[in-house]
Amino acid sequence: MTRFKWAIGAAFVTSFGLIGNAMAQAPIVIKFSHVVTDAAPKGKAALKFKELAEKYTAGRVKIEIYPNSTLYKDAEEMEALQLGAVQILAPSTAKFAPLGVKEFEVLDLPFLFPDQVTYDRVIKGSLGQGLFKRLEGKGIKGLGYWDNGFYVISANKPLIKPDDLKGLKIRISGSKVDDQTLRLMGANPQIMAFSELYQALQSGVVDGAQNTASNYTTQKLNEVQKNITELYHVHLQYAVVVNKKYWEALPADIRTQLDRAMAEATDFNNSISVQDNATALAAIKATGKTDVHVPTEAEKKAWVDVMMPVYKSAESRIGRPMIEEAMKATGRTPPTN
Repeated sequence: MTRFKWAIGAAFVTSFGLIGNAMAQAPIVIKFSHVVTDAAPKGKAALKFKELAEKYTAGRVKIEIYPNSTLYKDAEEMEALQLGAVQILAPSTAKFAPLGVKEFEVLDLPFLFPDQVTYDRVIKGSLGQGLFKRLEGKGIKGLGYWDNGFYVISANKPLIKPDDLKGLKIRISGSKVDDQTLRLMGANPQIMAFSELYQALQSGVVDGAQNTASNYTTQKLNEVQKNITELYHVHLQYAVVVNKKYWEALPADIRTQLDRAMAEATDFNNSISVQDNATALAAIKATGKTDVHVPTEAEKKAWVDVMMPVYKSAESRIGRPMIEEAMKATGRTPPTN
């Protein structure tokens, strides 16, 4: 066992060995780690959850928030959750594929969600809840989906047509579907921790990125990117998850109040994310330092046409039944190419 695994494994055993005493000796400390700043929608929602959880449990629970990868980096946090060193995470849904739950990558299919209303309906329905159930065999329980809107895409050159990405190194969070999609346009996807992205863009280690507008401004990514295209090709959502064994060991009345706090924090996050992205995009435009391109209908169709073959190639990874379920839920017709 590595030193890292030994340390967090010991913390997990200790936490369960003392959990009975912890229930009687408030507060119960719950660590919540995520990779964005407190100013991002997810960061604001995490703080809202802390506020509500501590209020509804009358101080019996203390939530410790660790934003911006201050506790664990992207590559470490899922293992830390499973071993019990951290109790709650809010990773992008692509982060579950390395655990063997590749079906989450269906949410990364390009242009799957035609609009925000469709996304909201689908993620709250059987598709979203069914994906959560697939995590339970990995010792993880889903608590809620936190919306962060649709991706824009950027580089230090105009991105008007798919060919403009040819040869560019584009940062991705790790989704194989994202990787396959970008390769269709001749780009070179680069997996990289979000906390390292600003420096990588500044130094030229990568040429561009795709993310939501609010994540650009809160991480100041727009300061090191001259061009942004409002492509809105992929939706970004975070899955708030908890160590299942830890959660089930909590007293039922505590879980009830934490569920209540999470439901309200989820509603809060999902109510601000769209506006935060609009505000961020307006702020980027106002600086005059980054050119923001809005594709015409013809330009958008060219992007769609190039990306559609990924639906077929993704079948071997996430399964045709899952893709068909997602397409049916969103009202899309499965591509035949």
